[in-house]
Amino acid sequence: MTTRVLSLIPPMTQLNTPYPSTAYLTGFLRSRNVTAFQHDLALELVLTLFSRAGLQHLFDHIQTHIPARQRSAAVYQFCEQFERYLATIDATVGFLQGRDSTLGHRICNRNFLPEGPRFESLDVYVDEEGGDPLAWAFGALGMQDRARHLATLYLNDISDVLREAVDPRFEFVRYAESLAQSQPTFEPLAQALAAPTNLVDDTLHALTLAAIEQHKPTLVLLSVPFPGAVYAAFRIAQTIKAHDPSIVIGLGGGFVNTELRELKEPRVFDYVDYVTLDAGERPLLALLEHIEGKRSQQRLVRTFVRNAQGQVQYINMIEADIPFAEVGTPTWDGLPLHKYLSLLDMLNPMHRLWSDGRWNKLTVAHGCYWKKCSFCDVSLDYISRYENASAVELVDRIERIVAETGQTGFHFVDEAAPPKALKALAEELLRRNLSISWWGNVRFEKSFTPELCQLLADSGCIAISGGLEVASDRLLKLMKKGVSVEQVARVTRAFTEAGVLVHAYLMYGFPTQTVQDTVDALEYVRQLFEEGCIQSGFFHRFACTVHSPVGQNPQEYGITLEPLPEITFATNDVGFVDPTGVDHNLMGEALNKALYNFMHGIALEQDVRRWFAVRVPKPQVPRNYVGRALGVM
Repeated sequence: MTTRVLSLIPPMTQLNTPYPSTAYLTGFLRSRNVTAFQHDLALELVLTLFSRAGLQHLFDHIQTHIPARQRSAAVYQFCEQFERYLATIDATVGFLQGRDSTLGHRICNRNFLPEGPRFESLDVYVDEEGGDPLAWAFGALGMQDRARHLATLYLNDISDVLREAVDPRFEFVRYAESLAQSQPTFEPLAQALAAPTNLVDDTLHALTLAAIEQHKPTLVLLSVPFPGAVYAAFRIAQTIKAHDPSIVIGLGGGFVNTELRELKEPRVFDYVDYVTLDAGERPLLALLEHIEGKRSQQRLVRTFVRNAQGQVQYINMIEADIPFAEVGTPTWDGLPLHKYLSLLDMLNPMHRLWSDGRWNKLTVAHGCYWKKCSFCDVSLDYISRYENASAVELVDRIERIVAETGQTGFHFVDEAAPPKALKALAEELLRRNLSISWWGNVRFEKSFTPELCQLLADSGCIAISGGLEVASDRLLKLMKKGVSVEQVARVTRAFTEAGVLVHAYLMYGFPTQTVQDTVDALEYVRQLFEEGCIQSGFFHRFACTVHSPVGQNPQEYGITLEPLPEITFATNDVGFVDPTGVDHNLMGEALNKALYNFMHGIALEQDVRRWFAVRVPKPQVPRNYVGRALGVM
């Protein structure tokens, strides 16, 4: 019997474009003549919930289960305006899918959509004369962007109602994340899976059965990239096993590769049959041979199973991984590319790329060529095993993807795309006179000269993201980042002068980081915005992971790790004691408030101490430091 493989994207990943793991797996399997399909249940769940029928079910649930006196402001407003929501939902979703651009005129007049609590965020843009709150933000950019932002607020209002009335764990991306992220035991997830189902669960159950009926798989692959997709993935597996226990289920993906490396919990295998680690191609080929009777279980590759004694066993027959140059071209065949939603959560033009527009996701090289950063999981395969493909092969893949999808936007999803590979790729794109738009992640290293940045822009590069992390030369050296603040300033300016938008990943709470370090870092960031070096950024709190150099050698970073509990399920983050004693939560509030304003061009000339709720020291960074580094002062 021919094995039929179905790769599923579980809720929630992202709504503007398919998460690429199933496209990679399906393309690879088809290159090996395996019958393979893919299905995006994350998108289907949202489109079903956010429809006329879905809203009617939501309203009926509220009316039946939530007394009026117990309704939150969002739920009360939804019920009061329900007929307007019912009348506008399908048209608004169609607008966000790009199927009805003319509706933007009605959305922009502010009388079409019902407006709940999320619309209060627009008050920040009201000018002194009391004019249009979105006029400053969009200016001449036009009606479509303005309407898309308003429509996104509208969907966020409805998602708040779902969260407050049906499932407090519901999020568009981080759905029930706390049930899985660094959870040492399976118990919280097991309890959630044993609990009575709710409206969201029941909807996912029906969609899963429909997908199984459509594709009739013998093997289902659940690709779980984030903790926020784990709960729904197990609900999907639960549905499949109850429907047809003969269907084999495999679990893999970024979350598994990072957090389930010490898996000992047998109950996981009540839901799935196999759990595989790291790059999926080789373990998947071995699993297919095993299912087809051509390979014994003891010859599986990087795979957890539950053995005859009921215990979890890790099996790893050593075999070479499939070279990156031979993994084939991703395919989006079977995914409804016309149904993805272009959302506009943030008005910043760089920040919006993650949720606005459908991007073909592609990898320039496997792993990271630098693999030294002390905060990164450099010991894991997706970082440590660096391989690339030739520029000719990459552009061949690009041409095949454009021919299949009809879309020329690419997001290169590398950990850090190598400058040499990007240079060769740009030259090959220009040699073939191939017009695409692309963006991706890099290290802000000196190899990115103004000439190279211009070459990349000429080849279609529209935006670049990269890690500045803690904007402190002392801490950057401790991180083994291999860059300096001055160097980052020059590289990011080179990109912006070439017309490329720049996003900086920023970090706070790194071991030994003092309040003075934090204030100085924010001053550096202020100057980078002021000088036009970066247009967007995001501050995230440092988390020590067990697979990083900090987690493996804490004494080198002046910290003491807190003891971990016994691990039978997930492990990633590990608590630590930093002798500085800084309240990084308080620092984080100030950093994020400042960054939000900087991204909107607000208060760039003001003293950074204004953002902190407590008294902090004056920055020790000269106010013209970045300007001097750029040679403009």
